[in-house]
Amino acid sequence: MNSGLYAAATALVSRTDALDAVANNLANQSTPGFRARHSTFRATLAQHGNPNLSMLNEDANDYGVLGGTRLDTTQGSLTKTGNPLDIAIEGQGYFQVQTAQGTVYTRAGNFSVSAQGQLVTANGDPVLGEGGAPISIVGQPVSISSDGTISVNGATAGKLGVVDFPANVDLESMGNNYLKAPANTTPAATTATLRQGMIEGSNVNPISGVVELIDAQRSVEEMRRMLSLFSNEMDKTASQDLPHVGQ
Repeated sequence: MNSGLYAAATALVSRTDALDAVANNLANQSTPGFRARHSTFRATLAQHGNPNLSMLNEDANDYGVLGGTRLDTTQGSLTKTGNPLDIAIEGQGYFQVQTAQGTVYTRAGNFSVSAQGQLVTANGDPVLGEGGAPISIVGQPVSISSDGTISVNGATAGKLGVVDFPANVDLESMGNNYLKAPANTTPAATTATLRQGMIEGSNVNPISGVVELIDAQRSVEEMRRMLSLFSNEMDKTASQDLPHVGQ
């Protein structure tokens, strides 16, 4: 099979996946606490180590593929809301949330109190305290200090369990603005400061995102054209040259 066809096909798959990642970032540019994911690429050498491949053939079989995505952990901007249950993390760290899939993590601090009197996320899942249990809030006013201690009408109701992970740990996006840690990964304490009455915005840069989107779209269209050219060339070979083989 034509090496150019392989290269164009793998490039199309890679750039299509990258396009999806960029589009998802832009779709969440107004989502509180959202953290963008950026595509990473790697090269894979077909038939690597084959002594029968010339240097030219090795270069022709060296394809770029999508290596995955990485989480952008830069801080989003903080906006004052005045809502006492809105909490922003200033610095590195994540809120812990209890879901049916286990404990997950988020930067989105637009919380509320459920009918059961628990502090919950916008998705209705309980926010966990420092000891790993849901936080009960009964009454008002609610005051939250910079270290996460929650007081209701002057009495301590609990403390938010804000944790962080080493820089080499890449959290997996789960949807609903939740992140999941890799198996056997233990979160660590954080020195982040909490800001009551504020919300952290998405860290998506809309201008850079649009530039990435246009670039990915152009790459996808170019690879589609290349595949069409290779397909036409193979059809031509099959219809014109193969019938003459052996004559």
